[in-house]
Amino acid sequence: MIIERTKKEVISRLQPTIDTDELQELANLFRYKELTSKYKTSQSVVDKLSSEINKKWYKSNRDRLLK
Repeated sequence: MIIERTKKEVISRLQPTIDTDELQELANLFRYKELTSKYKTSQSVVDKLSSEINKKWYKSNRDRLLK
């Protein structure tokens, strides 16, 4: 793997054998960090929001998961 920084971006070069699903998860994490880098909030607020999201997700996916 090679990582290169230019004035406008960071470029990562990877072997073509890398699992693209895992790479997409990593890209999503980087995007999340990029979008939230300027926000300042307490961990308790993040935890509360995360809990609400998880409850809503489980409620909408419960039937599919319990099959």
